[in-house]
Amino acid sequence: MSPATYAFLGPEGTFTEAALLQVPGAVEATRIPCTNVNAALDLVRSGQADAAMVPIENSVEGGVTATLDAIATGAELRIIREALVPITFVLVARPGVEVSDVKRISTHGHAWAQCRRWLDAHLPDVDYVPGSSTAAAAMGLLAADAHYDAAICAPLVAAEQPGLTVLAENIGDNFDAVTRFILVGRPGVLPERTGADKTTVVVPLPQDRPGALMDILDQFASRGVNLSRIESRPTGQYLGHYFFSIDADGHAADARVGDALAALHRISPATRFLGSYPRVDKDITEVAPHTSDAAFASAQAWVEAILQGE
Repeated sequence: MSPATYAFLGPEGTFTEAALLQVPGAVEATRIPCTNVNAALDLVRSGQADAAMVPIENSVEGGVTATLDAIATGAELRIIREALVPITFVLVARPGVEVSDVKRISTHGHAWAQCRRWLDAHLPDVDYVPGSSTAAAAMGLLAADAHYDAAICAPLVAAEQPGLTVLAENIGDNFDAVTRFILVGRPGVLPERTGADKTTVVVPLPQDRPGALMDILDQFASRGVNLSRIESRPTGQYLGHYFFSIDADGHAADARVGDALAALHRISPATRFLGSYPRVDKDITEVAPHTSDAAFASAQAWVEAILQGE
């Protein structure tokens, strides 16, 4: 069997590549760095890559909107697994540049937001130059026509590039910051349920009216399904039209989760199932007795007995 091919948000040395390297076999696999999330997912949709690793959520900044939007539209994809990467940042520049020389800094938007307190304290007047990734911003400093003086990136990037000098270490505002990444492939057989699983769906709001969101949430609550994340995103069709990206505890094969998914589809037929996969933290989902698989099976048997006149 030939090694897998994985796409990821590049270039090499990004936090996303660090997440990908947690996947068994990824070290030996072909790894394709991409300039943005859409490019990585397009390689999967076209069959040029078996799966793509992309960021979806940060413990400080919340959801990564580029990923939330990209997996909510286009040809359907499935989340296969998730990974967590602790996030630390350094400020780098070309040799000879001092902190006092820095007037313009490039990095990814999430990294910039996570270093604002340090920047306000040490470089309050610096200008921000958006970068497609932290690694891309750092590598851009090596170009002859670099139009900024420094970059915020991962320590690994600085260590692997002899042309960069670290001006400051641990500049993040939150030392416990973590980013969650997802490995996304084409639709296929779901990973086996483990008891510590997560299910992700995208639910368009079918109608903008009082109680519309409550109707969606009730499908989970009434079946004892806990939600670990819910975020709203505009569909882009017109002002005020939104979809909800939701992570629920449990697997589609769990009776309570499967029943909730069926109910969501009745309410919003455009609901998109994005996968059921093992939780990276391996936290076992607690299930109330009345929402267990056995309870659902017993209730169904009771109804069938009624219909059969028993």
